[in-house]
Amino acid sequence: MSDDETYERGMQTRREVMSDEYVDGALQGKAPVASDFQRFITEHAWGDVWSRPGLDRRMRSAVTVALLTALGRDHELEAHLLAARRNGLSEEEIGEVLLHTGVYAGVPAANSAFALAERVFDDHSEV
Repeated sequence: MSDDETYERGMQTRREVMSDEYVDGALQGKAPVASDFQRFITEHAWGDVWSRPGLDRRMRSAVTVALLTALGRDHELEAHLLAARRNGLSEEEIGEVLLHTGVYAGVPAANSAFALAERVFDDHSEV
């Protein structure tokens, strides 16, 4: 598969998972160095890893939410909480992911993630 084909597959997957609005915002007005990074993300994260058949998108979203919680990456976590909902995880299932993450990554990380999830779901109840 060519780099262009991987990029196109990645862009389709990225838009389906994250939403057109989110992706357009991520790509808009980027400096050349950031543009290169956005292409890298689209090809490798979305065109390769997120497009692999080994895990479905629900599972990939659950893993991503857990990892972002454990790493304290709240900005990315916010977007991926919404993506998890688009990928079919219920708020209750996301709560279970956060609870499970708290056991292995620490209560403070999970506590912050629960607070963020409440705000995100209150602000985006239509998702």
